[in-house]
Amino acid sequence: MSLPDLFLHRFERLVPPGQYEVCLRTFCESPAVGARINTLLADREAVYQALHDAGFQPHRIGWCADAFWLPPEQRDALLLSEWVQEGLVYVQNLSSMIPPLVLAPQPGEAVLDLCAAPGGKTLHLAALMHSEGTLVAVEAVRARFFKLRENLQRHGASFVQCVQAEGEWVWKRWQERFDAVLLDAPCSSEGRFRADDPNTFRYWSLKKIADMVRKQKSLIYSAIRCLKPGGRLVYCTCTFAPEENEGIIAHALKKFSGRVEVAPIPLEVEGMTPALSEWKGRAYPEAVRHARRILPSHNMEGFFVCMLVKKEAGDDTT
Repeated sequence: MSLPDLFLHRFERLVPPGQYEVCLRTFCESPAVGARINTLLADREAVYQALHDAGFQPHRIGWCADAFWLPPEQRDALLLSEWVQEGLVYVQNLSSMIPPLVLAPQPGEAVLDLCAAPGGKTLHLAALMHSEGTLVAVEAVRARFFKLRENLQRHGASFVQCVQAEGEWVWKRWQERFDAVLLDAPCSSEGRFRADDPNTFRYWSLKKIADMVRKQKSLIYSAIRCLKPGGRLVYCTCTFAPEENEGIIAHALKKFSGRVEVAPIPLEVEGMTPALSEWKGRAYPEAVRHARRILPSHNMEGFFVCMLVKKEAGDDTT
């Protein structure tokens, strides 16, 4: 195991007792291939039947009718298949499909995807909305912005309004404008570490986590300010670090004292566990326990997801 010792020490404390060795093996094994049928362009059952006829073995997911996974050895064939090439199937880890389902955008709503590139979650939001309403996708980095825009157009989501902007500041333009906001925050990406690929963890450190925390605090502030009263925000990361997960939710609850609350996650997924109640002697507000961690498995990356609801308007006061 070539993963950093400090990471492993922290990771052992973050998974439930008795689960450490099982979760640890996922960093060494070839992961299953997650994918979602793009209902903006395709009929779900027709694609499933075509995949079966072509010799694929799609394992359906009970909590997401459009999602499936394939054995690792079928990855290349799927990526080269007509369904992926024509935008009918989008390859994506199953964990990344949870936030759009939790946010549950409705046709006709105004929805913001605050850190959208490369666009997988934006496409999922568009499908759930049936391309009806307002969906704004924000990306700050120029190259990623153009990739996002091309990805959305190729997959039939041309109704999405793409905006190149710094997510931390868009609240000045769109105060209390949106019914729902998705914040898939940039993070230390611990859930994507691979023991055989040093590039996946080369830049990991406690300083990296601290840098991410500063950015995440600015982004969640912006996301909440963009919400209408009564609106909902889903915050998620693909890291295990409590500083970037429970710590950010605790910060938001304090910053917007009494004006936002944590809502239960309306979705049951295998490997889903309650958020931590404390980390390194710091207790988190009891409400933070409504958030959920996703334990890594053969077909799921480690993940964190939380839903906040904005109770009332007003500037931050703390």
